[in-house]
Amino acid sequence: MIIVNNRDQLDWHTWMTVKDVLGMMNYDYSLISVYINEEYITEEEYATRKVPDGSSVQIIHLAHGG
Repeated sequence: MIIVNNRDQLDWHTWMTVKDVLGMMNYDYSLISVYINEEYITEEEYATRKVPDGSSVQIIHLAHGG
């Protein structure tokens, strides 16, 4: 199991990547930052970076306004 944003629990799978987590959480924002266990993950890594079982994943939506 992984915890997303300190509140949501997702069942873990061996193939799970950052991109999978974003899809499961319905995140499609263009401006986000992702951290796994406090380690920043670049957007280029989303499709290949595996999420280990028991991880804490932080997904931060960067909003801009006026």
